[in-house]
Amino acid sequence: MDKSILFTKCVSLITSVHRVTHKLTKNSKSDSITPIQYKILEYITVSQPVTPSEISDCQHISMPNTSRELKKISEKNLIEKISDPADRRKQFIRLTEQGEAMMSESFKSLESLFLTRIQNASKEDLQDIEHAMDILQTKVFY
Repeated sequence: MDKSILFTKCVSLITSVHRVTHKLTKNSKSDSITPIQYKILEYITVSQPVTPSEISDCQHISMPNTSRELKKISEKNLIEKISDPADRRKQFIRLTEQGEAMMSESFKSLESLFLTRIQNASKEDLQDIEHAMDILQTKVFY
């Protein structure tokens, strides 16, 4: 297979994922947080515990802006910082119970929208989708 064509398909897939992600998440977040705060919380939810630098890198936000947003999220009691026992300068971020509850509600909304999108898929289609996701996760998006 021509790897250039494969790359073009990958870029197209990534673009589609961003578009669909925006559609799915635009109405599923709490009104008490901004879109960037939601993206940070979403990342923490699936990757916790994380460091501020990991958040900064993954979300393409400068460290000063990341720190500012984390402070705002912390003031809303949605995250907590935990010091690394081996290096007290290093901090990890994880969700609080309140943050877990809010993100759980958000993910329930996302799940409902996702299930609507795949409602007409056959059993074989669903198996193909799951298999494709597994392959992409292990071979491309690891």
